[in-house]
Amino acid sequence: MLVLIVEARYYEHIADQLAASAVAELEANGVSYDRLAVPGALEIPQAVNAALMHKAARYDGVIALGCVIRGETTHYESVCENTNHWLMQAAMGTNTPLGNAVLTVENEAQALARTGKGSDAVRACLRLIEINGDLATKA
Repeated sequence: MLVLIVEARYYEHIADQLAASAVAELEANGVSYDRLAVPGALEIPQAVNAALMHKAARYDGVIALGCVIRGETTHYESVCENTNHWLMQAAMGTNTPLGNAVLTVENEAQALARTGKGSDAVRACLRLIEINGDLATKA
């Protein structure tokens, strides 16, 4: 099994902790992974889509990691909505299990308190991979 981690590096210290929790969970489950870094949350869906649509795509699932912290403008809403919408579009359009740990928070303290969500995203993705396998055997 091979999973792709796509991580937004905009808040590097938060990204590092999210990735550490995701990698620890993958390794605990004996799952191989590739990592791909992008600048920010809006680039995650584009990278996921490109990886899944590539002719040599071989990923069983994808883990999306990033953080969006509310600022003083409405840009926060646009980034959050578009990132999540296009992530789900890529996953649904390719029937690829996706674990989403793109944090959408009010401040840095909330983000730091949630960096363990990387492992939650891995568990969700692995469960979806298992469901796909179970459904394939019933077909």
